[in-house]
Amino acid sequence: MGNRLSKIYTRTGDDGTTGLGDGSRVEKDSMRVEAYGTVDEANSAIGVVLAVESIPDEIRRCLTIVQHDLFDLGGELCIPGHKAIESNFIDRLEVELDQFNTDLPPLKDFILPGGGEAAAACHLARTIVRRAERRVNSLRRQEDVREEVLQYLNRLSDLLFVIARVLSRVESGQEVIWDRKRT
Repeated sequence: MGNRLSKIYTRTGDDGTTGLGDGSRVEKDSMRVEAYGTVDEANSAIGVVLAVESIPDEIRRCLTIVQHDLFDLGGELCIPGHKAIESNFIDRLEVELDQFNTDLPPLKDFILPGGGEAAAACHLARTIVRRAERRVNSLRRQEDVREEVLQYLNRLSDLLFVIARVLSRVESGQEVIWDRKRT
């Protein structure tokens, strides 16, 4: 590993710019920074899910691996031209998705975000991943972004949806179903 951070503040960003992993400087609100910043936010939201003690071990294991993947993905976005996300990462998410989805009943109605503390946090993480996907798509219109990055985020949001469904059943025994005829 390269240099470790021994001092957290550098003052180099006081002018509204930030350094990318390749040493170049960009505006803090550039699309690239927005994209990897939203990936970082998604990673933090997954950390909130993991902070709930009652999470089943298989979900904890899966989401911990995802956090490492998201750190790699953020690095790929932070270093133009860097490649970190491989197709086997996406394949792994699909396997996890299929495994967690196996015992769930088919969807017949829309589900509201909720169902317990961990499930609600997982739904929030899912929506942040969707926003990260939109930010990366916007970046892709301006600069080169590999397809695997978008594919990973797309599968991850699906995985988080399924995990939220599983967690709803673990925490409260049911999901919160949207009532279209509530009035």
